[in-house]
Amino acid sequence: MNTITKHVVLLILCLSLSNVYAQDTIPKANNSVKIEALKKEKIEIENQEKELLKAEVERINQRFDNGEITQEEADQLKKEAAQKHALNIENRLAIIDNKIALLERNEELWSSEDKSTTFVFELGKGEDADEYDRGVIYIGERADYKLKPTVYDKRTTGDLVFAIGFNNAIIEGESFGDSPYKFGGSGFVELGYAWKTRVFENSNALRLKYGFSFQWNKLDIKDNMYFTETNDIVMLSEFPEDVRKSKFRTTNLVFPVHFEFGPSKKIERDTYFRYSTYKKFKIGIGGYAGFNLESKQKVKYRVDGDREKDKYKGYNVNELVYGVSGYLSFGSIGLYAKYDLSPIFKDQPVDQNNISLGIRFDMD
Repeated sequence: MNTITKHVVLLILCLSLSNVYAQDTIPKANNSVKIEALKKEKIEIENQEKELLKAEVERINQRFDNGEITQEEADQLKKEAAQKHALNIENRLAIIDNKIALLERNEELWSSEDKSTTFVFELGKGEDADEYDRGVIYIGERADYKLKPTVYDKRTTGDLVFAIGFNNAIIEGESFGDSPYKFGGSGFVELGYAWKTRVFENSNALRLKYGFSFQWNKLDIKDNMYFTETNDIVMLSEFPEDVRKSKFRTTNLVFPVHFEFGPSKKIERDTYFRYSTYKKFKIGIGGYAGFNLESKQKVKYRVDGDREKDKYKGYNVNELVYGVSGYLSFGSIGLYAKYDLSPIFKDQPVDQNNISLGIRFDMD
């Protein structure tokens, strides 16, 4: 993996933490700092409750416009919502005021933390992750673990995609059983980030999934052979020494697009609603297009009993990469297949096309 690829993979991992809450690691000099922070929190509480009330009123208006409730019922619901959020503000501000009073009458570095702010690390998505807009990785305080979403209808979400499995090549004019590449040793890895958007306003039956991925496709060459290139023609030739391993790998950056079908569960709350695909079947059909970043061959062999290794780069590899792909999943795990419509090497007498089958982890 070259340096550029390493940096971009690091960027993907950073994107996967888009919903992460950072732990405060700055030492607090004294209680005055905490008091100022609590005073700012009081303002945030009022703004939060106002936004929640606004979202709830919009939902009531929507129900009235749809004919689900009468004007009188709508007015009553709005009145109750206003009373509820007014009490929420009053109760939450009282808690903050008590904390401030505690800090003001005690010595420096008094800790007002309680178990509600316990630090939490979660890897993977639970049943309620979709409802609370948590990604596959959560790092933060328990107090923020199940905060109500501030967006009434979130149609687009995003998270990591990871796939791993077997890889080989379809060679023009040859049967798959006669492949010069080992079935067990040849493999692929895919790592990327994908967004998922609900296509229809009032249904989650069809979703559009799109993003970017890095694909590493490896061919493990059999029978003491390796790739050679003469006048842009790439062919398998016998290596002059006793080969231990002969592997060829391409690194691609592609932009997949899939139409995803399948059932989902609608979660409705007073101020928001969400669709959850937790433990639901999903079918994705689509393809990808992108470009090749690197091609490399490694040959490990013995000379008079000593281990040697040669690396070769270049080759007449197709710079543009495109293909079709699909997956069948249950929840976050599924079967995944992809096929490169673009040959591995360009302008060859015989075309070779990568084909892959493996397991896909959709962290959304």
